[in-house]
Amino acid sequence: MIAALVAGFRFQLAVLRRAFGDLVALVTAPLMTLVFLAITRHAGRDDLAPYAVLAPALIVLWTVSLIVAGELITRERENASLEALIATPVSFASVITGRIAAVVLLSLVGFAESWLAAWLTFGVVVPVHHPVAFVATLLVTAAAMAGTASVMSALFVLARSARAFQNSLNYPFYVLGGVMVPVSFLPGWVEPVSRAVFLSWSADLLRDAMTPAAVPQLLPRLAMVLALGLAGYGLGLVLLRGAVNRLRRTGSLSYA
Repeated sequence: MIAALVAGFRFQLAVLRRAFGDLVALVTAPLMTLVFLAITRHAGRDDLAPYAVLAPALIVLWTVSLIVAGELITRERENASLEALIATPVSFASVITGRIAAVVLLSLVGFAESWLAAWLTFGVVVPVHHPVAFVATLLVTAAAMAGTASVMSALFVLARSARAFQNSLNYPFYVLGGVMVPVSFLPGWVEPVSRAVFLSWSADLLRDAMTPAAVPQLLPRLAMVLALGLAGYGLGLVLLRGAVNRLRRTGSLSYA
């Protein structure tokens, strides 16, 4: 399993050297940062600058993961190579997870882009008062994102058009994940649903790491992000195994 993960990770890095399209969402991070900062500046709420800088990075992280989860399977089916990939003795799920993980880790560049765009255009420097907590949250969030994206992979295996799922799963999760507006500001009935989305925990942790006050309950909250990511990954494995078995029975691994 580990060997398959590493192989998938290395293969995706090699693919990205020739086809950077999987990371095209990174181009939008600085642009969204400018928009959000302009809104907060116009409203006279300079105190919301950390929110405006953090939100684009989280949006890019989620978007890239959805694009990759969909396009990986779609591309393999279009190239009629999905059959060969599934027929190999290594775990198909591990290979896909490794490939997703490669792009998710690279998408963390969006955080640097957002901070840099804020500094170069508005002269806004958003300090990170608790760098250890911030980095730990980033790493756990990336792991949870890769695990959650595996659920999408299972759905995309069975779908004729993965792009339909991509387009419908972005904005609801931006709201539920509290990427710009914290979950505590949402209607009360939304909060229980939001807490089942790991992004809501990650966003709150990252914002807390940028404030001078001590980060409350750091370890339990990190554990919750990781637990939700692992739950998503477990569900993804079950769905992916079922999807592959169904495609094998029906002989519909490719579009032809």
